[in-house]
Amino acid sequence: MAKPPVVRIMDFGQFKYGLKKQQQKQRSVQKKTEIKGIRLSFRIGSNDKMVRRRQAEKFLKAGNKVRIEMLLRGREKAHQDLARQSILDFVESIEPENKIEQTIQKQGSKLHILITPKN
Repeated sequence: MAKPPVVRIMDFGQFKYGLKKQQQKQRSVQKKTEIKGIRLSFRIGSNDKMVRRRQAEKFLKAGNKVRIEMLLRGREKAHQDLARQSILDFVESIEPENKIEQTIQKQGSKLHILITPKN
């Protein structure tokens, strides 16, 4: 706030280097979310489903997104309505509150849904 204003003469290369270092530091501090995958099958057993449910809960508590996939083979492709219901039941059984980021989508012979933690 001096009158007249005081000008500081500096090395522009050094100034750009400092800005680059600050940006790197900010990027390293940011929380990185990953998309973790859970694969279900059409005829999955109840114990296997519980194991995958616990794994999905662990991923969500860590703050990651979870993609739940179901691969349909052969004649299973004719029962996509049952597969969709199975995926929705699995999503509802997951313990912490979560929200569906992408609804169930079909990609080839695979159905998938993306869920995120609610917080």
